[in-house]
Amino acid sequence: MKSVNPRIIKESFALFEGREEDISGYFYGRLFAENPHLRALFPPAMNGQRDRFFHAIREIVWSIDSPGTLSTLLSRLGRDHHKFGVTREHYDAMGRALLATLRKFGGDAWTAEMECSWRHAYATAAHMMAEAAEESPLPPWWTAEVVEHELRRPDIAALTVRPGSPLPYRAGQYVTVQTARWPWTWRPYSVANAPRPDGLLRFHVRALPAGWVGGALVRHTRIGDTLLLGHAAGTMTLDPDSDRPILCVAGGTGLAPLKALVEEAVEKDLRRDIHLLLGARTEADLYDLPDLRALEERTPWLRVVPVVSEDPSYDGLHGLVPDVLDRFPDWSRHDAYVAGPPEMIQRTVTVLDELGVPADHIHHDRIDR
Repeated sequence: MKSVNPRIIKESFALFEGREEDISGYFYGRLFAENPHLRALFPPAMNGQRDRFFHAIREIVWSIDSPGTLSTLLSRLGRDHHKFGVTREHYDAMGRALLATLRKFGGDAWTAEMECSWRHAYATAAHMMAEAAEESPLPPWWTAEVVEHELRRPDIAALTVRPGSPLPYRAGQYVTVQTARWPWTWRPYSVANAPRPDGLLRFHVRALPAGWVGGALVRHTRIGDTLLLGHAAGTMTLDPDSDRPILCVAGGTGLAPLKALVEEAVEKDLRRDIHLLLGARTEADLYDLPDLRALEERTPWLRVVPVVSEDPSYDGLHGLVPDVLDRFPDWSRHDAYVAGPPEMIQRTVTVLDELGVPADHIHHDRIDR
């Protein structure tokens, strides 16, 4: 984006911060009013989609003066959009709706210079996304058969699926999942195992009160059912050049990607000391503890530490998992990997920073369920 002025894009974006819900709602209303046929490409409930739209725009804006980061981001978005059947013509329609939205909410502060910069920036970004989708050697999605479905708790299931063809990914990454029960509704789930020769993928899924896909996967999915899987994404992977010990901090089903990282370290015989701190509300919520204990028994350099916050009778560490980190020796020389609810991730990152862990040694992904 050599001819785009990053300063103008970033400064003008400040006009829209704090109005995400109104802006996203107007954008999609405008898009569907002018292009009714595009409504079929989106899920029935748009709340999560509106949040993801504004988050994606924010990521693009703040990466606009970092060509490498921006190219990686746009390529991922382009490949991800491909599974929805998005074409260049669709990007044109979305561009018109986006500029109309920015113009309306920019009000009197919106200038011709801003309009020109955003128009050119969007055209360049749309071209990069469409090109990434068209040039990708991978399919837009994979069909996968459910081969195991184990209900670990009333609201948590462990699923194992077999893709029809190999789905490339790295331990710590996530893929989007669609069920036949909710067409065009995709939700991201971390893969809970390191890549295997047989290509099987395992997921830990919690059914949230308003989670359509999670509820379907936990309560209505059976062995033999078919799911659709999107491309792997995420940057929370092991650093191949590091020999530092590893700290994994998991909250709830955030255990999934961290378990995959531990499996990879074990399979590659890295012999880097690993502490896996697993937070849960009660002892009964430690849904994968038997598997973890078995892994711990055959891996002398792995220590699994459950932390329970709401069960006074539990014989072990009590508290929220970020708040027990200071009860251990120095973490500052560790590579730290964090996964769980957004507020838990934020609190853990803050605590690790206070405990002297360098920012570039702390790894986490934001995953919107």
